[in-house]
Order: sequence, then C-alpha cells, then structure tokens
Amino acid sequence: MSRPMEEDAPAKNEEEEFNTGPLSVLIIVELFHFHVLISCRNNKKLLGHVRAFDRHCNMVLENVREMWTEVPKTGKGKKKALPVNKDRFISKMFLRGDSVIIVLRNPK
Repeated sequence: MSRPMEEDAPAKNEEEEFNTGPLSVLIIVELFHFHVLISCRNNKKLLGHVRAFDRHCNMVLENVREMWTEVPKTGKGKKKALPVNKDRFISKMFLRGDSVIIVLRNPK
C-alpha cells in the first residue's frame, strides 16, 4: 500500500519546488500577465509576456521586443563608430532555456 505514496512524492516535491523555487517567478508572471525582461547569452534582451514554460526555462513568449547593440564597421584609419541600439518586434516566439541568463519580473 505504501508503494503509490512513494510514486507521488517526486511529483509533490517538483510541484513544491515550482511554487517556492526560482521558477516561481515564471509562475507569477504567467498567471498575472506581467512583463518580463529576459537577458540572453547572445547579449540580447527580450521584453514580453510569458505564455508557457517548463522546468528547463524553455518559454513561449508573446508581444516580444528584442533589443541589442551593434557597433557599425568603419574603414581603416577612421574613428571608431559609436554603438547603435537596435530593436525589433516579434509577435510569438519560442525561447530555448539554455540561452536564458536572467529573468526579471515587471521591469520599470
């Protein structure tokens, strides 16, 4: 009889970990539709809404503004060009969790 209880224990531990651990931030932003700012490994920032996620931080995002900085190339002997901020809008995207560095809730 104690066999089924042991099988449910990992599921309860995982649920408790989701509710109290680092992934709790994603649960809150998904439930209340807060904006998130996500810093990625490619030095890009994403600002948008989380629609779904999993334990690996894979995410489905909506209404995303992707932001990055580029330094224009110049010819030889010319002064270094100033960095230029760029951005684009993406209506829906899937973000693989291994590229996520940090997730911030509702940045101002």
